[in-house]
Amino acid sequence: MSGLGQARRSTLLDAVWGTAYRVGFPLARIWWQLRQEQHEGALVAIYVGKALLLVRSSYRIEWNFPGGTVRHGETPEGAARRELAEEIGLAGAFPLVAAGDAQGLWEGRKDKVHFFELRLDRPPELQLDNREIIAARLVSPSELRGIALTGPVAVYLGRTSPPGCHSE
Repeated sequence: MSGLGQARRSTLLDAVWGTAYRVGFPLARIWWQLRQEQHEGALVAIYVGKALLLVRSSYRIEWNFPGGTVRHGETPEGAARRELAEEIGLAGAFPLVAAGDAQGLWEGRKDKVHFFELRLDRPPELQLDNREIIAARLVSPSELRGIALTGPVAVYLGRTSPPGCHSE
């Protein structure tokens, strides 16, 4: 995670939160399957040169982009900005570029994910909460093939050629 900042020192409360996420996430997936509800999310592909920033949650094996749920009454871009601040401490007036969306069945629910891109000249200084987000790394395009990725990230990368170009 060189140049990206560090997760703050872990506390007992962080361990409790991490356990809650690890136990709660599988239960939430079962609930989502039973309810068969539609979910809407927003993810941000952060590019530093050709490298992509990936984050790892305490409750997932796969790597993901920063992002999360679009709340009721919130725009997808507003959700993307809120999640960037909550998950990795990245806030400010930076240009998020809409990069399309995808629909699929992920995490046991129908999901519509809005993608945004952020291009930076240098790696951001991140502030990981060490509860939900436990790791972050910059990954070159050649490294992406060997990394476990969430479904939406795989879809985003599968239709990206070269990085940043999308077809709907």
